Amino acid sequence: MRQWPASLQSATWRVSLFTLLYLYQGVVAGFALTALVNHFAAAGASTAEIGRHLAVVGLPWVLQPLLWGPLIDRARPFRMGPRRFWLVLALACAQASLAGLFLLGATPGLTAVSVVLCLHSLAASLADTATDRMIADSVPAGELGRTSAGTRAGFVIGSAAGTALFAWILETSGFAAAAGALLGLTTVLAFPALLVREAPGDRVVSLGLRAPPHYTEPRKAAPAKSFIRGLLAAFRTRDAAILLAMCFAIDFGLALFQVPFAVALVQVHGWDAGALSRLQALLALLGGTVGALGIGAYVDRVGPERALRALLIAGALAFAVAASLIAAGLEAATGPVILGLASVVPALLYVALLPAVLLASRAGRASATQFQIYMAVMNLGDVVGAWLAGALASPAAPSLVALGVAGLFLVCAGARPGERRPA
Repeated sequence: MRQWPASLQSATWRVSLFTLLYLYQGVVAGFALTALVNHFAAAGASTAEIGRHLAVVGLPWVLQPLLWGPLIDRARPFRMGPRRFWLVLALACAQASLAGLFLLGATPGLTAVSVVLCLHSLAASLADTATDRMIADSVPAGELGRTSAGTRAGFVIGSAAGTALFAWILETSGFAAAAGALLGLTTVLAFPALLVREAPGDRVVSLGLRAPPHYTEPRKAAPAKSFIRGLLAAFRTRDAAILLAMCFAIDFGLALFQVPFAVALVQVHGWDAGALSRLQALLALLGGTVGALGIGAYVDRVGPERALRALLIAGALAFAVAASLIAAGLEAATGPVILGLASVVPALLYVALLPAVLLASRAGRASATQFQIYMAVMNLGDVVGAWLAGALASPAAPSLVALGVAGLFLVCAGARPGERRPA
C-alpha cells in the first residue's frame, strides 16, 4: 500500500518517480535524436550535419560532472530535500528551454534547433544528476538491477513513443506542432517531481537552506582540495579505469555505426523517414521493456559485472552478424534485421551497466560527481562516435565499421573488473 505523503522511503513511489523522470528523458531523446534527425535527413542534411547536431545536443551531458556533480555533492541541504530542490529547479529551466523552440519559426534550420536543444540538455543534465543521486541514496543494493530495468524501460518507452509520435507530427503538421506537443507532454511527465519528496518531512516547495528534520545534523561541504583529492583517489584503481573505458567504448561504437547507417537507409536506399523512425521506436520498445525487466532480475541475481560481460559478448555477436549481412550486399533488404541487431541487444547493456557504475561510485562525499563522470564518459563516447561517423561514412565500408564495433565489444568483455554481487 502506498505511503502518504509520497516519498522515496516507499519502494512504489521510488519506482514510479524514477521511471517517470527517465520517461521524460526518453520523450525528449525520441524527438531530438531520432525523429528530428530522420526529418532533417529526409530534407537533405548530410551525415556530417546530423553528426554535428548530435554532438552539440550531447555536449552538456559530457560536461555534466564538471558542471553539476560538485554542486550536488557540496551543496547544503534544502527544506525541499538536498537533491529534489535541484531536480525541480532544473526541470523548470528545461521546460523553459523547450518553449524556446517556438521562437525558431515553422521551418527552422538544423543549427538553430541544435542550439536550443543544447540549452535544454544543459538543464536536463542537472535534473539527471539530481535524479541519479536520489537513486544512489534511496535504493538498496539488492534492488539496483530492478531499478535500473525500470529506468531503462521508462527511457526506451519514452524514446519509442516520442520517436513515433513526433515523426508523425513532423510529417503531417510540421515543426511548430511537434514543438508544442513536446512541451505539453514533458510538462505532464515532469510534474510528479513536485509531489514525491525525498523524505516525508520535506517541504513540497521551499527555498530555505535549513536541514529538514530527518537529518540529525547539517552536512558540511567538504573543502575544495579535500573534495578533489577524494575524487581523484576514487579513479586511481584498475577497476575504475576499466569501467571508464567500457563506458566510453560502448556508446562510441554504437554511435559510430548507427548514425551513418540510419542516414544511408533514408538517403541511399530510399527509406521513408517516418517509417524508419517508427521501426527504430518499435525496436527500442522491444529491448527496453520485457528484455530490460528480465535483465534487471538477472543482474540482481548474479551481479552487474557478470551480466555486463554476457551482454557484451551477445552484442559482439550481433554486430558480427550485421557485418556479414552488409558484406553480402543485403543491407537494404535486411535493414530491419540489422537495426534490430545494432539496437536491441546493445540497449540491454545499460541495464547491467548502471548498477555497476552506481556500486562503483556510492562511497564518499564525491559520489554524485563520481557517478556523473562515468556517465559523462559514456556521453563523450556517443558524441565522439557521432562526430567521427560523418568523417568515416565515405572511406570506411559499413561492414568494416560493424566488425570493428564487434571487436570493441569483445575487448570490453575480456576486461575483468572486480566482481560485486548484490548485498
